Amino acid sequence: MDKLKIKKEIIKTCADSLENSIKTVRNAIDEILETASEYEGDHDMFDPFKEEMMKKKDMQVELLKKYSDELSLLNKVDQKKEIKQISFGSVVITDKQKMFIATALGKFVYKNEPYFAISTQVPVYQAMKDKKAGESFIFNGNKYTIKDVF
Repeated sequence: MDKLKIKKEIIKTCADSLENSIKTVRNAIDEILETASEYEGDHDMFDPFKEEMMKKKDMQVELLKKYSDELSLLNKVDQKKEIKQISFGSVVITDKQKMFIATALGKFVYKNEPYFAISTQVPVYQAMKDKKAGESFIFNGNKYTIKDVF
C-alpha cells in the first residue's frame, strides 16, 4: 500500500479519536451546566454543590483545550510529504512497535495493528530523533531496530 495513503489514514484515525473526545467533553460540560442550573438549593454563589459543579466544569474545559490543542497539532502534519528521517509527522515502524510522531494520543488501532501516537516531547522520541530505516536506538535498556520511516 502507498505509504502516504497509510499516513493519511493514520492521521484520520487520530483526528476521529480526538474529535470524539472533544464531543464527549462538550457533552459533559453541557450536562454539568444543566445540572447546576436545575439545582434548587441555595442561590448563594458559594453554595458547595454549585462550587463543585463549577470545578467539574473547569476540569472539563481544560480537557477540551488539551484535546483541541492536540487536534490543531495533528492538523499541522504534512500529509503529502514522505519523511525519511524520524521527525514530527513520521510514521515509524520498528521491530517492536509502530509509532506515529505528532500528538500525545497514546495507543490506537489501525488496520487491526496497535500503534502509538506520541509527541516530540517524550523520551522515546528523543532516543530515535533523526534516525533512518535500518538504524537502531536504545530506549529503557531495549534495542529497537527501525524497519521503516515515512
